Amino acid sequence: MHGRKERSRRITRRGLMLMGIQFGVIGTLGWRMRQLQVEQSDQYRLLAEENRINIRLIAPERGLIFDRKGVLIAQNQPNYRIVMVREQAENADQVLERLARLINLPDADRDEVLKDMYKRSPFLPVTVKQHMSWEEFALVAANGPSLPGVITDVGLNRNYPFKETYAHLVGYVGPVSERDLSKMDDPDPLFQIPRFPIGKTGVERTLEETLRGTAGISRIEVNSTGRVMRELGRDEATPGKDVQLTIDTKLQDYAINRLAPESAAAVVMEVDTGDIVAMASAPGFNPNSFVLGISNEEWKPLRDSKYRPLSDKSVSGAYPPGSTFKMAVALAALEEGLIDSEEIIICRGFIEVGGRRFHCWKRGGHGRVDLNKSLEQSCDVYYYEVARRIGIEKIAEMARRLGMGQEFDIPLSAMSSGLIPDKAYKQRLFGENWLLGDTLNAGIGQGFVLASPIQLAVMTSRLATGKQVLPNLVASLDGVPQRRAEVADMGLEETSLEYMREGMYAVVNSNRGTAYKARIDDKDNLMAGKTGTSQVKGITMAEREAGLLKADEVPWENREHALFVCFAPYDKPKYAVAVVVEHGGSGSGTAAPIARDIMMRALYDGEPPLSAYPPAERNRIRAEQERARAAEQAALQENGEGQ
Repeated sequence: MHGRKERSRRITRRGLMLMGIQFGVIGTLGWRMRQLQVEQSDQYRLLAEENRINIRLIAPERGLIFDRKGVLIAQNQPNYRIVMVREQAENADQVLERLARLINLPDADRDEVLKDMYKRSPFLPVTVKQHMSWEEFALVAANGPSLPGVITDVGLNRNYPFKETYAHLVGYVGPVSERDLSKMDDPDPLFQIPRFPIGKTGVERTLEETLRGTAGISRIEVNSTGRVMRELGRDEATPGKDVQLTIDTKLQDYAINRLAPESAAAVVMEVDTGDIVAMASAPGFNPNSFVLGISNEEWKPLRDSKYRPLSDKSVSGAYPPGSTFKMAVALAALEEGLIDSEEIIICRGFIEVGGRRFHCWKRGGHGRVDLNKSLEQSCDVYYYEVARRIGIEKIAEMARRLGMGQEFDIPLSAMSSGLIPDKAYKQRLFGENWLLGDTLNAGIGQGFVLASPIQLAVMTSRLATGKQVLPNLVASLDGVPQRRAEVADMGLEETSLEYMREGMYAVVNSNRGTAYKARIDDKDNLMAGKTGTSQVKGITMAEREAGLLKADEVPWENREHALFVCFAPYDKPKYAVAVVVEHGGSGSGTAAPIARDIMMRALYDGEPPLSAYPPAERNRIRAEQERARAAEQAALQENGEGQ
């Protein structure tokens, strides 16, 4: 009896304990439910909302590029495309398979899309196909309900209406690559969008941040299947800035056509402002091919051509300047008082130094030569002697003052600094002492000396004005004119500069000048210039004794480069022109006529009168003008007058 009572009390205590635990659990659950439903309801409501809200980047409209007269040279055109968001698709692979039944979507393209999807965040849209026809685009849009995650979109595609004319200068855009991203410290969020266009070359590349703009954001509500229900809010993208260049399209187009079919470059500058009005490199290519994705059939000949059509020779080409360098040597000697304009140096066709002969281009020599005649007839022996007197350090100093051996602050990629050597350069690079023979070679623009066409144009502008002219390519950004640095005086004796100008005048206008056949026969627009012919392969004594081959008998890659620099009008200079023709043979026969024709187009702002050409050339010029008019008319018909 006593035992039963004891067991009953124990059972009652256990029941009470269990009831207490149950009430405790129920109370805790009730407290937690109240906390979730009342105290933290706003927080969890927000999380629930976020689960059905997607954030999408809105790509900005890329800034346009215009020439100096407002002609549109890089524009945006509608691009019908479809994109896909992985997190909204039930099964990305299956959706792509359905899509392939509607439009042409090869297996390789589908694999590439899937690869892109799984490399990116699941909420980012991935481009599936672009540049679609309206029929394909409409078909996908009509079948939207059976294609979850697939979005039809009208984007913008870069287009270059003048094609080869601006291929190097403006450049082109292409899809952002892993290589592009690896070079950036803090990539723009826009680059998460697969195949987002980014500048690859030229102005498009160097002014990428200016032209790109800033991304916008779209907040959209989606249902459980990922279908877009509505847009909840939008922060619009900020378009890129429009860029206006200093280039004149008509002159640029003429320069490109005049250089053809050579491998060559030409630069035209306003001597007072430094504005570049034409900068051409030939041959060119169609930049639109790279925007849309170039085929292997089109890429291979561009890559393999010995004429290097993908290279912008106007700024990246570095060539021995040949006799165009002689003004720098003469100026250095004049400034140091080591020569005067009337001193006579005898040219017998060579000069002998240390048992080695340094030859003049004229085998029999020029006889008695003063400064003016040395430029007029481009006597090498005169400059060997001047270089021997002054030495390489002073030559290098003057060359740099004239703009050589440096890169300029203009928005172009792959710019060469050229090379103005001195004693330290040879010791640093080769561990060898500078020799007198090195100085003599530099005296005629050979040896280690290298210069680009843009540097030669700057040198010519500085000789014409006596000012530290700097090249300029950007006229305005979003309509705001860009301020130019004030042009300072070079600090050279005006008399020394005048000797250079007189010598360059004689080169073109004296009947014994090396460029006399390429003169301008108009007293109001007379031109001054200097020819140059630079060796790319040394000439042995045996070759000299056997007799030099004619230019057309030498393999193209071993022929000499042809150069010409000039300014005009002589009395009041307005433009400077530099032309380099790779392996063109003769500066006087090849480069000078090209430079003269481009200069005249600039001076007359269009087609010059036939009377301004030398009489012997007028028939040839008339035929060229007729061909140019026909080509211009064809281009207008293809591109449209509005472009």
